[in-house]
Amino acid sequence: MIKGLYETHLYVENLEISIDFYKNILGLDFCYSEKERRVAFFWIGKTKEAMLGIWEKPKEQIDKRHFAFKCETDFILNESFEFLKSHNLKPRNFLSNGKEEPMVFAWVPAISIYFEDPDGHSLEFISVLEGESKPENGIITYEKWLELENK
Repeated sequence: MIKGLYETHLYVENLEISIDFYKNILGLDFCYSEKERRVAFFWIGKTKEAMLGIWEKPKEQIDKRHFAFKCETDFILNESFEFLKSHNLKPRNFLSNGKEEPMVFAWVPAISIYFEDPDGHSLEFISVLEGESKPENGIITYEKWLELENK
């Protein structure tokens, strides 16, 4: 029956600022907009595989959401921080403990780093790691995950 997530939507305060962010900073493929309805759509990954819709609404109607972009592990470990900082975006981990390092959700396992869009929506770069699910290990650093995997 269900084979994946095809589409998700966000409310944004300024459509043009958000189009610029998702198109020119995150590099999503802009595919369609309707100026009258104040909406724009982007392909995520391959064309027609997954879509993000952004709808302009007054600030008081914007409820902050979260979603994650699937990325390569190498990008998260070696490029994501520089990429985010070069676009004046503040990377943070899931624990929001002030450390700018990716964390591993051992129950998946997956590694991720968080940041926010111009409206404060919580976005995430995530990559599923090789290995077994180990929920008992909680949310840990990548180094700790490697240490536990190599035991």
